[in-house]
Amino acid sequence: MPTELFVLPLNESEYLIYAPLRKAALIGNAALVSFLQNRAVPIAPGVLAWLRKTGIVGGQPELTPATPLTGPPRPRVVTLLLTSACNLRCVYCYAASGDAPAMFMQPETARRAIDFAAANAAAAGESSFEVDYHGAGEPTRHWTLLQDSHLYARGVARQNGLRLRSSLTTNGVLTDAQRRWLVSHLDGATVSCDGLPEVQDANRSLASGRGSSAAVLTTLRAFDRVRFRYSIRMTATADSLPRLPQSVAYLCRRFRPRAIQVEPVYRMGRGRAQAGAETTAFVEAFRAARRTSAKAARLLRFSGARLGTVTNRFCGVAHDNFCVSPSGNISACHEVADERQPFAERFFYARPAAAAAGYEFDQRIYTDLRALTVDHRGYCSGCFARWNCAGDCFHKSLDTCGGEFAGAGRCQIIRELTKDQILEKIAASGGVWWNGPGLVRTGDHP
Repeated sequence: MPTELFVLPLNESEYLIYAPLRKAALIGNAALVSFLQNRAVPIAPGVLAWLRKTGIVGGQPELTPATPLTGPPRPRVVTLLLTSACNLRCVYCYAASGDAPAMFMQPETARRAIDFAAANAAAAGESSFEVDYHGAGEPTRHWTLLQDSHLYARGVARQNGLRLRSSLTTNGVLTDAQRRWLVSHLDGATVSCDGLPEVQDANRSLASGRGSSAAVLTTLRAFDRVRFRYSIRMTATADSLPRLPQSVAYLCRRFRPRAIQVEPVYRMGRGRAQAGAETTAFVEAFRAARRTSAKAARLLRFSGARLGTVTNRFCGVAHDNFCVSPSGNISACHEVADERQPFAERFFYARPAAAAAGYEFDQRIYTDLRALTVDHRGYCSGCFARWNCAGDCFHKSLDTCGGEFAGAGRCQIIRELTKDQILEKIAASGGVWWNGPGLVRTGDHP
């Protein structure tokens, strides 16, 4: 029998039965649920054989996900948070970019981080290392360093016999020259865009107050012309939720992103004054958006609902994320790019070494960060989605709960959308059961 088995009522007579560590699920009746929850209940041999075929019973013992890390961090991926400067004044900016004097990374800061990541990759026998560009602002606002650091990273890669991988997260308000450079030098990008031009302009205006949609849509068209790989990141506010299906349909009709990730507004920074969008209305709008087209159903994502993933960590915060702040210190989260932010002391775990290269690590902090896995979250222990969402975003939960995690509006979104994904897998596998790891067969239902 599964060590973890969850039963979710669907209606008066049917139940969704889910074994997350076996990536198996089926739809059954009350009698089947009684047998699975109390093995003293008699069951026909044919039914037991069918349960084995579904993957719910039998097979190898489940293994709970683990991420063993020992010794100081040795990252092969570095995220350069180039600047807090931004050319937009988004109404919900979690970093409140533009409200304080801008910070800019120095070239030697970028070179130190690039050297460190490349050396770790070479020592580990890897074939590549990665340099990504993000920011508490817009990374292209530090354009010269973006170009120079990428050129430097390419040279370091050649010297170490490595391949350089590189990507950018951008608001999409770029010049033609910047667009040309990005598509010819980087492997991909994530572009922030909220959909319909009127929604984009209301949420994400330029510093001058004018709308940003024309520039962002020009960027998407430029990327599509050369088949540059990019994804779209959308933020849904309480006000824009009713138009989310139209916004998703608009993007799907006109552009060719690899994915569209939609998240409810983060109530931090300038977003703190926003009405919450972590609601049932978000779930319904998300579902409606997926129904607008087959393309929308294929592309649309929500970060916490990821049935194909079985893990104990939501992101690299618990796995030695290496995000370099403009001042050169190391944060485990790209959302915590300023040492003066709330909870910064929980995320900043290293600083440049006094020597010419490398870093000095705070073992207490990075050890605490490595323990931020879902198996250490008591609240999550009874949740059927815990090995898929892995406890969700630690930074957002801190902002919501302050201390011990006690659940948030995102939890209900995660559970509803994960259940949708399980039911879709079952429907695609014949309507009765789904077995992720093995061959999906739609044999007779006893």
